[in-house]
Amino acid sequence: MMEFDVVDLGPADHPEPGDEVPDFTRPLVTDEFWEDRSLSELTADGRVVLVFTPMDGTFLAQYTWDELRDRGWDEYDATVVGVTISTPYVHSRFIDDRDLPFALFADPTNEVADAYGIAHDLDDMTGVSEPRLAIFVVDEDRVVEDAWVTTEWPEFLAYDEIEATLESA
Repeated sequence: MMEFDVVDLGPADHPEPGDEVPDFTRPLVTDEFWEDRSLSELTADGRVVLVFTPMDGTFLAQYTWDELRDRGWDEYDATVVGVTISTPYVHSRFIDDRDLPFALFADPTNEVADAYGIAHDLDDMTGVSEPRLAIFVVDEDRVVEDAWVTTEWPEFLAYDEIEATLESA
C-alpha cells in the first residue's frame, strides 16, 4: 500500500456559512465546449456547489471527482462545478477520461482560490500554488450555506456532511 507523509496545512481564512463569496469569471469547461462564465451567472439559476481540487491528474482530484460522480451529485438540485489550476485543454481531457457529468472552471493563476483564502503554496516550487481541497455550498445570493476546507494533505472531503446540506433543501 502506498504511504503518504501527512502535511499540516494549518488554518485557512476562508468564507464561512453566512458569508458572501467573491464573484469571478473564468473559462467553464464541459464535456462539449468551454466559455467564460461567472459564478453569479450560475447562482442566478439557484444553489451552486463549488468544489476546489488540486490540479487534474492528481490522486486527490481523480478520487474526489470519481466519488462525486459515483455518489450521483449531478442529481441534486444544485449545480456542481469544480475550480482548479488546470487549463481548459486539460479539463476537457479530464472530463472525458473520467466520464464526468460536471463542469470545471479553469483558473491557472489560482486567483480564485486566493480570493477564497484557500490557496496552498506547493513545496519547493516558488510562485506555484493550487487550491486546497475544499467545498462551498452557496445560494442564489452567493451566500455560503456550508463550507469544508482541508487542513491536512492528504485529506478527503466530508462527503456525507455536504450531502446532508444538499438533501436539506
